[in-house]
Amino acid sequence: MSKSQDSIRIIKKYPNRRLYDSHTSSHVTLVDIRRLVQEEEPFQVIDAKSGDDITRSILLQIIQEAESDGDPIFSSDMLKNIIRFYGPFQGVLGSYLEESIQSVIDIQTQTGTQSTQAWTEFMHSQVPMMQDMMRQYVEQSRSLYLNTQNMFGLFGAFNYSDNKSDNKSDNKSENKSENKSDTGKKDEKKDDKE
Repeated sequence: MSKSQDSIRIIKKYPNRRLYDSHTSSHVTLVDIRRLVQEEEPFQVIDAKSGDDITRSILLQIIQEAESDGDPIFSSDMLKNIIRFYGPFQGVLGSYLEESIQSVIDIQTQTGTQSTQAWTEFMHSQVPMMQDMMRQYVEQSRSLYLNTQNMFGLFGAFNYSDNKSDNKSDNKSENKSENKSDTGKKDEKKDDKE
């Protein structure tokens, strides 16, 4: 094993759903794993039977528990919007969220106010400004995307129905004018015969 793999704490999950920390030779809970995350202790959770890495699913369980207790980070609307991003745009959203969270962590580290009352008060005072910045960023991104789509004509299908109805009305007016001209021609022929 490499040095980095040696330093990673291995936690095994057994079929009875119990988690076993091989470093401390004891059973652990999701609360213990959450503490490892907060202390920035490197670890990996593996399925004891298959050997698969299941760290992500354990982390998602921790988030789900945290969201159920106290004030959640994710509102229902936000979760719905995240679900909508799965597909072609999930990489963009994932990168954006990761960079945003890393920026907050970097600020915490630089100011040395991690988990203090001062940091909490500072963040609460910054929330409206950050929300406004996020709103502006999303609006600019949306406008850029729509302008790019329109520039390349990728929304032609959406305008098709509008153009179709425009064409129908244009065709009707053309048909009426043709009918009028045909009627005029018939009248001229009648005059010639008389």
